[in-house]
Amino acid sequence: MDKENIDMQWDKLFFSIEQAVRKEAPVLPSVSAIAEESNDPFRVLISTLISLRTKDAVTIAASRRLFALADTPQKILGLTQERIERAIFPAGFYRTKAANILRISQLLMDRHAGMVPSNREDLLALPGVGVKTANLTLNLGYSIDAICVDTHVHRIANRMGWIDTKTPEQSEKALELVMPQRFWIPLNELLVSFGQRICTPVSPRCSICPVVAQCDRRGVERSR
Repeated sequence: MDKENIDMQWDKLFFSIEQAVRKEAPVLPSVSAIAEESNDPFRVLISTLISLRTKDAVTIAASRRLFALADTPQKILGLTQERIERAIFPAGFYRTKAANILRISQLLMDRHAGMVPSNREDLLALPGVGVKTANLTLNLGYSIDAICVDTHVHRIANRMGWIDTKTPEQSEKALELVMPQRFWIPLNELLVSFGQRICTPVSPRCSICPVVAQCDRRGVERSR
């Protein structure tokens, strides 16, 4: 199959998934919502950090409370850890995240003139920042193409049969080889929403999935 037809297949696939997700959850995912409010890499970085193991609604509210108090590294350093904890509670691991937000802000001031780095190596050197957080910051903060792979993306990409990998790290490299680059930025938040509401880890809702005919259903023992 030629490249044009392959690209058209990806277009149809992503469009179908996006329509299904919008029907189930018309509100933007948390970090995208924050990014749309302010095209600021620092807000994207911090809200992504807050979002880890935290529901979208909690992430949005916690991020907004914190940014109402301080929305730059310099201003963050004017807050105590306890004040940051109160602002982002009940985000998961809020105490650890508050400590990391302070440490990140200090490092940004000390090493990067208060600016969020625009490369993955420097982002990964920040405390609490993993590959997903770094890539999403590059995606939504700087519009730099990078694939963010978390458990949802890893599971769905393998379940669908797009790739055959054992770890999210392997999935990132494998997806780069098969997926057109224009989908790299929207991939994560689209599949996270899809994975939370339709292609769930256990007993996925295959009866309402618009792409079930194109899915290998690897590892699916029971569905709804």
